[in-house]
Amino acid sequence: MGGTMQRFDVFVIGGGINGCGIARDAAGRGYSVGLAERGDLGGGTSSWSTKLIHGGLRYLEHYEFRLVREALREREVLWAIAPHIIRPLRFVLPYHSGLRPAWLLRVGLFLYDHLGGRKRLEATRTVDLAGPLGAPLKPEFVRGFEYSDARVDDTRLVVLNARDAANRGAAIHVGTEVTEARREAGGWLVTLRERATGATAQVGARFLVNAAGPWVDRVIQGALGRNEAGNIRLVQGSHIVMRKLFDHDRAYIFQNADNRIIFAIPYEGDYTLVGTTDQDFEGDPSKVAITEGEIDYLLKAAGEYFAAPLRREDIVWTFSGVRPLFDDHASKAQEATRDYVLKVEGDLGEAGVLNIFGGKITTYRKLAEDAIEAIGAAIGPRGASWTGTAPLPGGDFPVDGVKALETRLRALVPSIGDAAAARMVRAYGTDAITMAEAGRGDLGRDFGHGLAEREVDWMIAHEWARSADDVLWRRSKLGIRFSPAETATLEAYVAGHVARQGIAAE
Repeated sequence: MGGTMQRFDVFVIGGGINGCGIARDAAGRGYSVGLAERGDLGGGTSSWSTKLIHGGLRYLEHYEFRLVREALREREVLWAIAPHIIRPLRFVLPYHSGLRPAWLLRVGLFLYDHLGGRKRLEATRTVDLAGPLGAPLKPEFVRGFEYSDARVDDTRLVVLNARDAANRGAAIHVGTEVTEARREAGGWLVTLRERATGATAQVGARFLVNAAGPWVDRVIQGALGRNEAGNIRLVQGSHIVMRKLFDHDRAYIFQNADNRIIFAIPYEGDYTLVGTTDQDFEGDPSKVAITEGEIDYLLKAAGEYFAAPLRREDIVWTFSGVRPLFDDHASKAQEATRDYVLKVEGDLGEAGVLNIFGGKITTYRKLAEDAIEAIGAAIGPRGASWTGTAPLPGGDFPVDGVKALETRLRALVPSIGDAAAARMVRAYGTDAITMAEAGRGDLGRDFGHGLAEREVDWMIAHEWARSADDVLWRRSKLGIRFSPAETATLEAYVAGHVARQGIAAE
């Protein structure tokens, strides 16, 4: 920070999926864009999701047809622009005779197949659970349905949107808090503080976007100084990760007696992700943690279906996040709308601010387009919709080209194992080839579990990684495998590299 004060057309508060998606779209249309994230990119709600790009089958029961239609359409759009981090996933829904009737499930799945203009994804089919798909389940589950959605590396989606925004001219400030934003003639004067050093600076902006997620009301009350709150309902969602519960490549969606659903999803090769819960949350969203009651709930709900007992000792990791849902005064947390609400504030002649409430990963790109429309109405429109066809960094290859990239990477780096090659292509796409070519086939030292030195250097140089946590738990999902000693070695390397580059408090 420092020097002549920067001035932007648009300044975004919050580096989650919505903030980074808006920054990308705005920068690509020719607006000058700045973004500040007080922690790490995707470090809040965006990194604690169920890792799905999905229409939301259960939202049909709450008559959220517009949201489901939009989400269903986005599945294939996002798959096409990010085929490295998004891939189709088939879900098995066992029929439970005591819950929703079979005819209702068929109607819901028919709508799911046809509302969103499905093209590449496979259609719904009935399945006989007497075969391999039913082997992990209790014998009373003899039939079910199988349908398509997709899985996503959630934090990498955030980071890639930020990278593309930066490639198009946006200034991305990580570890930087907005402490004050006040209106001045013709715009906003925004005060920034680097959390690592305490250094402050000011930037100007014609328009402000508050995409702070669970902290959106706090930004309104704090940085913006407005006596307003109660726009969002904070809902805690928790997950458990267990040693692998089944060997096939499908996921399960289970109905529960309380009308909720949970998923059991293959996770990082050797594990199964089970979640999520829905309960109201009060307090600091950065301190959210799974409760004993939530663990009991997930084990019991999944245990209604799996034949083998689910034991606490088989849980290898848990994580929780707070979803900032728009407060529509629904009676139950699971009934609160997952749709987003955008509110522009500012009297005639005043600089405007767009406050973003709610939203979900699957519809982030459409939310960004709606936000750009509001921004254009306030400061003048620029450009046309473009993000639905332009690939995210590393995604410039066809959706069926993953195996070809893996083969190419193994040829460039003969020492790399199959699992490491698959993981790198799934994380970086064609950028994995760029890394290999730059190193002339040498990816450097292995910090463990296939995490190579050149890959860590890439995360620091191109993805704003500043700590071992950034590397292991967000930009990769290798934290679940690393020992404390391996983590300490990596932390020392990252800290040294960051210090040498002078980027510790970017």
